[in-house]
Amino acid sequence: MNSTIRIKLSLMMFLEFFIWGAWFVTLGTFLATNLQASGPETGSVFSTQSWGAIIAPFIIGLIADRYFNAEKILGILHIVGAALMYQMYTANDISVFYPYVLGYMILYMPTLALVNSVSFNQMNDPEKEFSSIRIWGTLGWIAAGLLISYAFHWDSPENTKAFMLKNTFLMAGAASLFLGLFSFFLPKTPPKGLGEKVTVSEILGLDALKLLKDKNFLIFFISSILICIPLAFYYQNANLFLSKIGMDNPTGKMTIGQVSEVLFLLALPIFFKKFGFKKTILVGMLTWAVRYLLFAYGNAGELSFMLLIGIALHGICYDFFFVSGQIYTNSKAGEKVKSAAQGLITLATYGIGMLIGFMVAGQITEMYKVNGAEDWKMIWIIPAGIAFVVFLIFALFFNDKTKPEAEASI
Repeated sequence: MNSTIRIKLSLMMFLEFFIWGAWFVTLGTFLATNLQASGPETGSVFSTQSWGAIIAPFIIGLIADRYFNAEKILGILHIVGAALMYQMYTANDISVFYPYVLGYMILYMPTLALVNSVSFNQMNDPEKEFSSIRIWGTLGWIAAGLLISYAFHWDSPENTKAFMLKNTFLMAGAASLFLGLFSFFLPKTPPKGLGEKVTVSEILGLDALKLLKDKNFLIFFISSILICIPLAFYYQNANLFLSKIGMDNPTGKMTIGQVSEVLFLLALPIFFKKFGFKKTILVGMLTWAVRYLLFAYGNAGELSFMLLIGIALHGICYDFFFVSGQIYTNSKAGEKVKSAAQGLITLATYGIGMLIGFMVAGQITEMYKVNGAEDWKMIWIIPAGIAFVVFLIFALFFNDKTKPEAEASI
């Protein structure tokens, strides 16, 4: 891969995740302060990510893989997405906002696979080359958070009340328009399945359902869905929580989680190889419970270190469960169903699991709200309890001793 292509792919990845981080992190705070959304309404808005994840394979499998170049579809989706972002910026009511965010997520979620397709198509050795490109995506997400908090101060208490937070949609929309236009200058990525027949079962990864006959994989599959409930609480409530309790620059401080994600991703192969899948994933599950207890009992004053530790634990929470889960799935699936197996796990987590999670998080948040004020201790203790129950289920019933070679998989 020459340097020009590497720069283009890195910029593409940077913008792809800059766009997501530019509005999604502060979405819960925006909905509560700007649109006065209830807990269930907020959960419904966040659930659009899950609907996008469920629909995305059809856009990729039925259109991108069969008829058009990936970079051209990427460009069109981001240009249309920029227009929807502007409509989200102008919306002043949750009923007006919802259709636009639903449409946007249906368009955005397929682009996550498209940027990977464009990247892989240019690589001779993806296992060695992809990580150096993908890391720019994490840097893009971090950059968005730092701009919101430290450059524009849109998440400061006075600016939140002055509706400045809606400017995140303008920033994301501008970046989306730029990436949309830039995509037409990316390396050509022709459709892989031109002229081939495709079935719904292939698109959704249903061909891998036979893996569920293995009791251990079934336990892992169910646990993957259940652990997404506590994950949804973080996405939906963390920024709002930090803002409401008075933490300075909450969006910027939340980027500590992405830095942690990169660091623990580097440590994961060593941990995974030494301790195996079960112990690794148990650490990830237990860490979800620990971080939420830190949120429940920390504050923005003398106990603010507890909140910062909770944020920093994101790397263990995410990498030790989701990334190691992808590695485990890859090791259990045969060559014929490896792609289908990954598709099935993605559908189970970002589709079904997160859909359930956002609905539960919305209901719990509303349940523990009195006179407009949230009882944050209870709101965080509940997902901590759920994570601990999933931890116990996995610890008791999962008995696979697999220790795959993680280095080759990450």
